[in-house]
Amino acid sequence: MPDAPDRRHAGASTLAPPDAVFEPVRSQTAFEETVDRLGTAIKLGLLTPGSRLPAERELCGRLGIARSTLRQALTALAQSGHVFATRGRRGGTFVADPQPPAHPPSPQMLAQWRETCDQRLAVELGVVVLAAQRAKREELDALDEVAAALEGELDDFIAYRQSDIRLHVGLAEATRSTSLVRSMTEVQGAMTDLISYIAHPPEILSSSNAQHRRLLAAVREGDSMRAARVMSEHLQGTEHVLAGLLPGG
Repeated sequence: MPDAPDRRHAGASTLAPPDAVFEPVRSQTAFEETVDRLGTAIKLGLLTPGSRLPAERELCGRLGIARSTLRQALTALAQSGHVFATRGRRGGTFVADPQPPAHPPSPQMLAQWRETCDQRLAVELGVVVLAAQRAKREELDALDEVAAALEGELDDFIAYRQSDIRLHVGLAEATRSTSLVRSMTEVQGAMTDLISYIAHPPEILSSSNAQHRRLLAAVREGDSMRAARVMSEHLQGTEHVLAGLLPGG
């Protein structure tokens, strides 16, 4: 990488972004919420193209997160084209200029994307509670194999998404409810249409699959309350990523 940023960045606006951009995030979804916070600030112009982000130590202190969490979030934003890093005396992390091109979602989709997430939350929470009560060992063994396969698909989003759907639909099948399987299939289809508009850096997919592992462990132990809590965190993480990276969202 270059030792110093491009000349155009040296003259970038030095106006400080609003304090709300760097308020502490919640620990349960720290990685995803950091992507959301910074990605949204970039889209809204609160962090202007070419501007330099605060130093890592300062950002960690203001956001209330570990340095490893911040670096994961910055890596995800770099892989999606929203920021880039340079080394050297004048180095740091800068907002990309220009931002990555993207075909904007339709106004209708932008107006309804949170409702789609709400529908998914309602279905998935019911599914995981019942799965914790009804899933058989062999079904969970098969889902553990899917989660293991996902680790090898972090660089291939199409393959990852197919396996991800198999895992969530598999949980619905473990409830023995035909209507829940149908509802799960429908919300997964709606979510696939929605997340096709955002970048899918491996850091984000890896974090998502770590939540899958925790979720399956809770279901295997029959702990429906913990399973519901982990599922809620998992879905909130996806919503944060959408809010941060969805073009025009």
